Amino acid sequence: MQTDLERVEEFVLFTIGRTPVTLGGIIAGALVVVMAFVVAAAVAFALRRLRSRVRYGGSALYIVEKLVTYGVVIVGLVAGLSTVGLDFSSLAIFAGAVGVGVGLGLQGVVKEFVSGLVLIFDRVVNIGDYVELEDGHRGQVQEIGPRATRIRNNDNIDIIVPNSHLIEGTLVNWTLHGQTRRIHIPFSVAYGADKDRVRDAVLAASRALPFTMPESDTHKSQVWLVGFGDSALNFELLVWPDLNAAKRPNAMLAAYTWAIDDALRAADIEIPFPQTDLRIRSLFGHEGDKALDVLQLKTPSAPEPAKVAAPTTNDAAEDVTRPVVEVEPDAPTEGPSGAKTPPAS
Repeated sequence: MQTDLERVEEFVLFTIGRTPVTLGGIIAGALVVVMAFVVAAAVAFALRRLRSRVRYGGSALYIVEKLVTYGVVIVGLVAGLSTVGLDFSSLAIFAGAVGVGVGLGLQGVVKEFVSGLVLIFDRVVNIGDYVELEDGHRGQVQEIGPRATRIRNNDNIDIIVPNSHLIEGTLVNWTLHGQTRRIHIPFSVAYGADKDRVRDAVLAASRALPFTMPESDTHKSQVWLVGFGDSALNFELLVWPDLNAAKRPNAMLAAYTWAIDDALRAADIEIPFPQTDLRIRSLFGHEGDKALDVLQLKTPSAPEPAKVAAPTTNDAAEDVTRPVVEVEPDAPTEGPSGAKTPPAS
């Protein structure tokens, strides 16, 4: 004799084709799916912990993490549907349902999912890379998800970018495969300045910063004269910073600019102000000196040379040398207001 619980479990809710779907089957299938998600989350957590502790192979572990997570979830969903009572010996119903879903709007989800897999296996964008998007946004790649990639800038702001945008659009990877890049820092000096002194002073200042890479045949600091301005000679400092500094471009540029200003002042090299020469041919019917006499103008005396200022504290250099926090997507930290926020890059 069946108990009340057995009768409830065998109660038929509806049928799919010739397959009855019972309440007990739905409960059992839901438990299987929940267990699959729990197992996937546990495996992903363990692999993330391992990836945060190893020095090399983090990108490979990230690929393993995503494959295992997606695989467990998919197997769990199939097993859950089988537990409900659906017969997968014939895929007509399943294929038809998937086709209808994609036709009604899932094509976007499928597109982003496939794009995410392409990003993971293509290895053009890796976790921890510093990238720049077409719209000018820059930041460190924190996570490549099934729908979107999460990028965090140096102001601790997360930028969510659909995976397909990274494949279809132009993406600049500043630190591909752990490589740094050369940067250009523009500056100007007054006409008549000794170019050799300018070069020596600026190179010495750049080499004194702790994040400038040592000189080599492929990484060499240089000073170029790039143009003649209206009131100044235009130069550029070309320098190779280390990988940590390359991931903080704004602070790095500010640090080098600060150091260049200190170096030029210490070498008594004039940093020009914009100036315009005005020539008056006639005034109130008078020309030349007579016109100046009318205005009672006198030739100004030469200005006294500026005093050499002592080097000042370079706040941007301190920010550049701040250690980079390892990428741990699931390790929240306390924000300034006490709210839980992801760790800063």
